[in-house]
Parts: sequence; structure tokens; C-alpha cells
Amino acid sequence: MANSLDFPSRFSLSPEGILREIQINLLECKVCFEKFSTQQKERRPQNLSCGHVLCLECITALSHPLLRKLECPFCRQLCSVDSTSHCQVLSDLQELLLWQSPTSSAPHRPKGGLGVATGLRSAALHLCTAFGGWGSLNNPTGIAVLGSSGTIVVVHDGEKRVAVFGPQGKKLHSFGQRGQASGDICYAVDVAVTPCGYLVVTDAGDKAVKVFTSRGIHVLTVKDCFQLPWGVGTDSSGHILVSDVQAGTLSRINVDYLHGVTQEHQTAISDLEHPKAVACCWVTGNTAVMEHLTYDTHAPGKHQHTRLRVFNKDFHILYQTDSFSLTLQSTAWLNMSGVAFDRDGDVLVIDSTQGMIWSLGKLQSDQVPTPLVGDHLIRPGGLVSLNNMLVILDSGDHTVKIYTSKSESGSIK
Repeated sequence: MANSLDFPSRFSLSPEGILREIQINLLECKVCFEKFSTQQKERRPQNLSCGHVLCLECITALSHPLLRKLECPFCRQLCSVDSTSHCQVLSDLQELLLWQSPTSSAPHRPKGGLGVATGLRSAALHLCTAFGGWGSLNNPTGIAVLGSSGTIVVVHDGEKRVAVFGPQGKKLHSFGQRGQASGDICYAVDVAVTPCGYLVVTDAGDKAVKVFTSRGIHVLTVKDCFQLPWGVGTDSSGHILVSDVQAGTLSRINVDYLHGVTQEHQTAISDLEHPKAVACCWVTGNTAVMEHLTYDTHAPGKHQHTRLRVFNKDFHILYQTDSFSLTLQSTAWLNMSGVAFDRDGDVLVIDSTQGMIWSLGKLQSDQVPTPLVGDHLIRPGGLVSLNNMLVILDSGDHTVKIYTSKSESGSIK
């Protein structure tokens, strides 16, 4: 059984606090966030072959109806429905706790967070539309939006690596055949859109950056200058910014899109540590890079450690913070994994472990992280801000989820 208590202050909790965390972190399904129950068949806790525990209803929903297999939303291991088994330990623990305190009620927690949302105010945005799912999107890794049209572009592990959807989730077309030929994509990691509508894809398998039109016509391949290209973004002038996770660099590429040639390729930043996610703000000209640190002096257990660095248009450092510093400000551990800018230039960060989206605002020194989205997210892997909406790529269930305010939830424009 892979569920575990995992929060920074667990050794200082009172007995009542420990009981509350057990009920929140162990006795509910981390996909639907409903409490396990032996009285309801669909809510019974079931062990997957990988060791993670889901309720029977979620296993049924996530599995292929004919193959009777599903990909674990937490570790990606392929599991068979027929090999699942009832998790008797959790059922016994639940019955024991109910027997010890039959009149006590379960602690309240907003649905959608993985523990960190307890006591926080409700998120400002609400789920409006979701689409995709296994088969339509397989292990998606990057997302972008084409201008104000709302056309959504996702890179994933399908036979054709790039999928293009309308704003309501209707699949329009796909391209980027898996392969080595010109215009093919070996392993797509991230995607970005230029102001004039070209699509830029990082291909880690080919160690290249590939440019396509919005219809999927191959324009240009930039290679032989990367060790392992990862994140990609574009600025308001159409320059391409690419992180190289092995070289520790951020490159800026100037492209003549009409003629399909590279005009300039320079290393903008050379002292990064395993940089991955990249975001460019077309309003301020700032660039944000998420680094994945290989060491940590704080040693807080098994939390991953990332560092966010924001640079101005001349690539001078403006702001820097890390997961540990943000945790001190917010009292909840933030496992930063991705970054984006909203239309006002505020910095948004993804917490893929907790299934949350946070706003860091204007990056002032006393800025307290604000939770924006915590409902219905499993493992967010990509984020785009469009008008008053957030378009989120959830790799946990292979979907795209669009969040907006209640007043605008009737339509997506």
C-alpha cells in the first residue's frame, strides 16, 4: 500500500491532528476524493498491482473497457483490473477509527486538494470543461493556446505527437508522426505558440526543436546544439526560448519563419541547474525558468526541491525563490513543477504533487502564495492563462481542464 502520511509538520501534530490527517490522507480516494467505504461497493478501497490504492469506481472509470487495464494516475505503471484486490488494512483502520470515536464527524476539507487546501478559502476558479482522456491523449506533457481563438495544442505520447482541439474540446486534427523523418517527432516534451501562430515543439528524443504551422506543416528543425531540450516558450517578438536540462542553459533562437531558417542562436543564460519549465510574459517581457535542484541543505524529507528564477527581457535576474522559501510563507509545502504568466503579468506556479495551482502575484518580497485551483486536479503538468480562464493539462487522467469564474462558466470564448 503506497499511501502515506506526507506533510511537513507531522511530527508536531496533536493526537487529534494526527487523526484528522489519517482521515484526510489515507481514508479517501485520491482521484475522486470521496471517502472509502466498505458499505458501498463502488467506494471500497482496492490495491493496484503497483501498490497505490483507489476506490473501485475510479478503477472502473480509468480502465479500458475491453483490455481491462489502466495506467496508475500516480506512478504510470500499467495495471490489470483483474489483479486488483481489496485493501483490507484501510478498511480495518477505518472501522477502528469509527469504533473509537463513533460520534465524531470526519474533518471537513474542500474537494480537490491533497491536504494543503485545508483551512484555505475556496479557489476563485471553477471547472468549466474537461476533455481528452486515455486514447485521445496519452501521457500528455505540454500545452499551448493559439491566440485569442482558444484553439488548444497538446503534445503527448500518441502515434501523432501533436493534437489540436477547438475551445470546446472537439479534436480538429493531429500531426507529428512518431519517427525519425523530417517533420516527425520522436518524443515531444513541450509546446509553445508564436505571436504569428507557429507551433514550436521540443523533441527530446531527437535532441531538437521543431517548428510547424498551425496546420502541422513542418517549417524548420533546430538541432546539433542541444544536449536535452525540454521547456519552450516564445516572446512577443517571436524569439524561441528553450531550456536544456542537461546543459543547464536557456537558449534564445531567432527564426525567419517565412523562409524556414535560423537567423541567430545564442545562449541567454548558462548557469541554470536542470532547467525544465519555461514561460515568457508578452506583457512585461520577463522570462521564468523552473530549476530542479539536485541537492538541498534543508533536508525536509522526500519533498522535491525546485527553484523559480525570473529574468527581465535582457536576462538580468529579477526574482528568485524556491519551494522551501514558499513553504515558510504559505504554511503548506509547495512542490513547484511548472510556471506560467497570466494576462496581467502575475506569476502562476503548478504544484503537480498536491494537485494545485498557485498565484505568486507580482513577485513582491512579502507576497503570500494564493491558491487558485485545487478542485478535480490529479497531477497538473501544464498551464496556460487565457483571458479570465486557466487551461490546465492534467497528466494524472490525461485530460485538459478549463477553469473559469462562476459568472463566465456558461461559455468559453
